[in-house]
Amino acid sequence: MTIRTSSWAWRIVQTEIQVALPRRWAHSQGVARAAADLNVALGADRDLLVTAAVLHDIGYAPRLAHTGFHPLDGARFLRDEHQADERLVRLVANHTFALLEAEERGLRAELEAEFPLLDNQLLVDALTYADMTTTPDGEPTTPANRIAEIVSRYGPDTIVGRFIRRAEPEILVTADRIERALANQPR
Repeated sequence: MTIRTSSWAWRIVQTEIQVALPRRWAHSQGVARAAADLNVALGADRDLLVTAAVLHDIGYAPRLAHTGFHPLDGARFLRDEHQADERLVRLVANHTFALLEAEERGLRAELEAEFPLLDNQLLVDALTYADMTTTPDGEPTTPANRIAEIVSRYGPDTIVGRFIRRAEPEILVTADRIERALANQPR
């Protein structure tokens, strides 16, 4: 598998989401900006983070939504149609505690078998942070406000509502880890 650039990712997202899902397009742009602005010690993985941020919600594209679980649908699309880098595909598949939502959907074993979690915690945390500090319209927000917005939009008793409430403590711990890492970076 080959590592692709974020320009490759932008072409895919524009093709699949820009017209069909304009709000998702705005969110993807905002998450990519947030990821690009993170000044954490990622070294060569910085480009991987930005590319994953661009593509993290590609599975929402109407033609790709086979299971209805966007991390799995997006990762399969990137792997099967684009032979994307395995680390990129695994980041997309597991972004923002996707295993917890997969469990709610009865897809956890499938997700884990096809796309194991990466062992680079900082990279995984950075993608979660970028996603959870960006509104659906692509604007900056706090993780607590983003979680509240998701519960409000989907409802507390839906799959997504239950998942995000289960994930909330981990999301907040992740945000704290990234904020501490940012505070420790030289300015």
